[in-house]
Amino acid sequence: MKRRGGRADAAGRPAIGPAPAQRQGAAAEDRACAYLRRHGLRIEARNMRYRAGEIDAVAVDGGTWVFVEVRCRSRPGDAAASIDARKRGKIRRAAQLYLLGRFGDDWPACRFDVVVVQGSRIEWLRSAFTGEEE
Repeated sequence: MKRRGGRADAAGRPAIGPAPAQRQGAAAEDRACAYLRRHGLRIEARNMRYRAGEIDAVAVDGGTWVFVEVRCRSRPGDAAASIDARKRGKIRRAAQLYLLGRFGDDWPACRFDVVVVQGSRIEWLRSAFTGEEE
């Protein structure tokens, strides 16, 4: 029986789209990047995935490379505190791989920022954590 309408993958199976939480996260990342652009940052890359970890966005602020973690919250709470030591380590390792691939052994100045998107509110936490192990 042939299926009518809807999307399908290359094998003809019904395509499954992203989950609602994934769509919400992607929309938050879009808003965060637009916010950073309005504040003078240049977005170089998004959703950089490595075996070691993931970076939501890579931006340049003057001469400083910025690795951005975006947190989306539907309820009030400390979104920045939700980035525990394990997550920070994954972001650091992914940043190291990005820098090695882009610059070799001669790395520019960099920092780690967090952008919290909660409803219509956006909060930008510059230098939210360091590149050093805690």
